[in-house]
Amino acid sequence: MTGLAIREAVLDDLPAILAMLAQDTLPADRETDPADPRYRAAFDTIVADPNQILVAAALNGRVVGTLQLSFLPGLSFRGAWRGQIEAVRIAADLRGRGYGERLIDWAVEHCRERDCFLVQLISSSQRADAHRFYQRLGWSKSHVGFKLKLREPN
Repeated sequence: MTGLAIREAVLDDLPAILAMLAQDTLPADRETDPADPRYRAAFDTIVADPNQILVAAALNGRVVGTLQLSFLPGLSFRGAWRGQIEAVRIAADLRGRGYGERLIDWAVEHCRERDCFLVQLISSSQRADAHRFYQRLGWSKSHVGFKLKLREPN
């Protein structure tokens, strides 16, 4: 595990990140065409925003993990900032080796460096294995989330 390098993603990482997102089965057809220019547009928007970090974790030059870390300002708790972790993925053939824990630890440390009040993440209610993983790392289920779909993706 010593060879795992965690860093901000660069454009060359995008195909590997999209491949990990496409491995997701919730829903199965969510990521279908990595050549779609909307991915590049989203990537460019994320890397241009100082409150967003798209993360790539590489092992021996291969991108094997990713997450998106957002820093959110708020009025609650006397104007405290919070970190939001989303889209956590580890390549399917490397799960269970501690890489996910290293990735989450990296994100939490960056939230500390940005003086965030707390770190939160979202995970589908159907992801029982992921929930056990986060709880093993000391995270607690604290809220019930809701979504309102406004439209189908283009």
